[in-house]
Amino acid sequence: MAQLGIDDLRRILIACAGEDDSIDLTGDILDISFEDLGYDSLALMESTARIKQEYGIDLSDDAVGDVETPRALLDLVNATEVAAA
Repeated sequence: MAQLGIDDLRRILIACAGEDDSIDLTGDILDISFEDLGYDSLALMESTARIKQEYGIDLSDDAVGDVETPRALLDLVNATEVAAA
């Protein structure tokens, strides 16, 4: 079982950003809020749906609603994966 890493998450976030070219996910984004990165709750929910589709990790809407940064999302995804194993 391999944990989801920042490069995988970055790829998913970019794919779910839609047409918004102003979103810049280069550099150290781990502790920058999704709001400051230009992500709203809909884009975050699309990202978690993509995580479920690609990795089979099902995240509850309530848990995702409490996530504010990419680091927190990675921690949630990886903890959920470990718990499911």
